[in-house]
Amino acid sequence: MTTKPRRQRLILELIEKTGVPNQERLAELLRERGVAVTQATLSRDLHELGVVKGGEGYSLPSQVNGHAASLERALKEFLIRGDSGGNLAVLHTGPGGAPLLALEIDKASMKPVLGTVAGDDTVFVATRSAKDAGKILSHFKELAGLR
Repeated sequence: MTTKPRRQRLILELIEKTGVPNQERLAELLRERGVAVTQATLSRDLHELGVVKGGEGYSLPSQVNGHAASLERALKEFLIRGDSGGNLAVLHTGPGGAPLLALEIDKASMKPVLGTVAGDDTVFVATRSAKDAGKILSHFKELAGLR
């Protein structure tokens, strides 16, 4: 039986050295090394490790040039459209993109952002005011190249 710390070290090593495009391939690589893991456990591990999924596959937090660059990359990759209502900015992504985008928003620790709630393809970004929601939405759209 593999311990969680050993499994997570192996995940980091595989992502850093081999380039991993998706969870299925990561699970295969782990199995080849004698580590059987469920999809749910693998998802939790990736989240806990702060691994980011982009167009080229998974990246480690240390491979990303700061939270701002990571947020910009996530917005460009996942944000399709957005709107605001009250103190919420509502961001729409493709299927499965919302949790990853919300994580990057949370890691960026932006002052007007109180927090995020992510579904599968929608992120609610709570801000301090309606004015802040509009500003943050404009900023996100600009970073994503949606202007």
